[in-house]
Amino acid sequence: MTQRISIINGMPGPFKALNAMAGEVAKAAADAGVDTTVLELIKVRASQINACAFCLDMHTADALKDGEDPRRLHVLAAWRETDLFTEQERAALELTEVLTRLAETNDVPDDVYERATAVFTETQYQVVVWMVMVINAYNRVVLPGHPKLPKRAA
Repeated sequence: MTQRISIINGMPGPFKALNAMAGEVAKAAADAGVDTTVLELIKVRASQINACAFCLDMHTADALKDGEDPRRLHVLAAWRETDLFTEQERAALELTEVLTRLAETNDVPDDVYERATAVFTETQYQVVVWMVMVINAYNRVVLPGHPKLPKRAA
């Protein structure tokens, strides 16, 4: 793979601002009572869609460390075909897919919005949408640089 320029290293200010925004969203999620499992599933699913190996590696490791069931991560790309996910997780995953593929979807369809707002409060819905936006931003910052995956114990 061709060695690429990392946009993170040469311009740390914008990356620091992105990290600060992610921290604000995480704080808002905690304040709103959004389960960290929902947030990690959002990060993993968006990173799958965007084919960001670095983010996938990081967020699946984080999810496993936080007690996520490996089976759920194995089938996450086909979550609709299982009964392994809660209604909130399903709504968050559906929003993640729609917002990550915004060039194709052009909007959040009414039925997707209605399913999400049926299981999330207004603030929780806002947090979920912001988290989708944040992980998509991270994917777009990381991908062009082709970073190597960190060494992990097997």
